[in-house]
Amino acid sequence: VLVIVGLLLGGVLKGQELIENARVKDAANIINGTATAYNSYIDRYGRLPGDDGPLNVLRNRGGNWSSVTAAGDNGGVINIAAGQTFNAQGEQVAFWQHLRAAGFIKGEPNVTGLAAHPRHSWGGLVGVTYSTAVQGRPANRLLVCMQNVPGKAAMALDRQLDDGVPNNGSLRATQVQGTNMNPGGAATTYTEAQNFTICQEI
Repeated sequence: VLVIVGLLLGGVLKGQELIENARVKDAANIINGTATAYNSYIDRYGRLPGDDGPLNVLRNRGGNWSSVTAAGDNGGVINIAAGQTFNAQGEQVAFWQHLRAAGFIKGEPNVTGLAAHPRHSWGGLVGVTYSTAVQGRPANRLLVCMQNVPGKAAMALDRQLDDGVPNNGSLRATQVQGTNMNPGGAATTYTEAQNFTICQEI
């Protein structure tokens, strides 16, 4: 009986590990996929997703573009401050609508509000930010961010995509405080009992 219980327990733990590894891989794919989509958009249109506009120009492209509801000011920067990273403000909705309309990421191009944000493997929102200095970085760096990532997963993502250090490199982490990104420095260590907001520089 003890042997059988041990085998069952081992199987359950191994299964949980496989599920968690799959979530980490999926999150990494979202980060890398967003960066690829962003650069592909610039190559195709010569403009920045989210900043592209006005709306009538976008809709005249036809196809999926006819249902787009958000446009940027075509000012040459993506206007999304730290406090707008996860709340569909600034040019956030336009960013995701444009990438969807262009076919670079999956989803309907006309979704608005928080529904415009993709969600990652642990249920939190994915957002981008640009204009505010966060996590010890200079201002005006485009970042793709994920909120409420468990500490163990954040650590694994950092090791997979960068250097495994939360306050150094292209991927950095901040301990979650509220629902949005806050200006300031990155965490000095990962703690498995805490959730983190992670951001990768594009």
